[in-house]
Amino acid sequence: MVCKPRQALVGAGHMGSALLAGWLNNDLAVRGGALIIADPAPTQKTKDLATALQASLVPALEREKCSLLETVVLALKPDLIGRAAPQIRDALPARATVVSVAAGVPLARLAALYGDRPLVRAMPNTPAAIGRGATVYATNGALDKATEENVHALLAATGFAEKTADERHLDAVTAVSGSGPAYVFLLAETMMAAGIAEGLTPELARKLACETVAGAGELLRQGGNDPAALRHAVTSPGGTTAAALDVLMGAGGFAEMMRRAVNAAARRSSQLGAGQIRPPAED
Repeated sequence: MVCKPRQALVGAGHMGSALLAGWLNNDLAVRGGALIIADPAPTQKTKDLATALQASLVPALEREKCSLLETVVLALKPDLIGRAAPQIRDALPARATVVSVAAGVPLARLAALYGDRPLVRAMPNTPAAIGRGATVYATNGALDKATEENVHALLAATGFAEKTADERHLDAVTAVSGSGPAYVFLLAETMMAAGIAEGLTPELARKLACETVAGAGELLRQGGNDPAALRHAVTSPGGTTAAALDVLMGAGGFAEMMRRAVNAAARRSSQLGAGQIRPPAED
């Protein structure tokens, strides 16, 4: 018996590939021919993931191949959401659910582009590729129980997933967790550079920075998600950590810079969704 397509992913760039990898690592109903991946220029990584998932890899969605689709995930940049809408909308069954992971694009705009159907606006992040993602999503209220359970399963397969009743949270979610991995990578990068400046070899500095960030993250995850408590536990009064934190937590230091950074990302998310700016083409 041939399993017919039930899900589709449109766009297999960084985020789309992360979702595919997360699905591959979980026992989801996207296996055995139940998934279509639409990408006009798939990378070798995408081709390998498609093979592993037994998915159909096509340049674009076509109506004759989409009659049984239940859910389509749009992993497209915000400016492509509108440009791709006519072709995708024409290919989809009337009640197929559209899930967008495009930064900033609100449900109201998705409705204008993709019609009166179940709609989901979600913001995952790239650790989804290893099952450690963080996703928050909002819906337009048109999903029945089975559909919402399916959407939640697709998103939760890549890590933590939670629904919010207030779509306005999504710009802040984008700024904190959607962009957040880059903040952590920058932390490791700057720790490495600082170690080299203190005389460490580049290789040792890289290992120390990366393992420290990864280990601290796992300790945070297992320690009840209370970063302040863990910070206090490792900070002895008058010690080396305290000396460093006096700098990082001083006026204009790390906390203030992070607040400004998250605010800038949230504002950019809103601007992207409103079409006020367009991101450059992906490398």
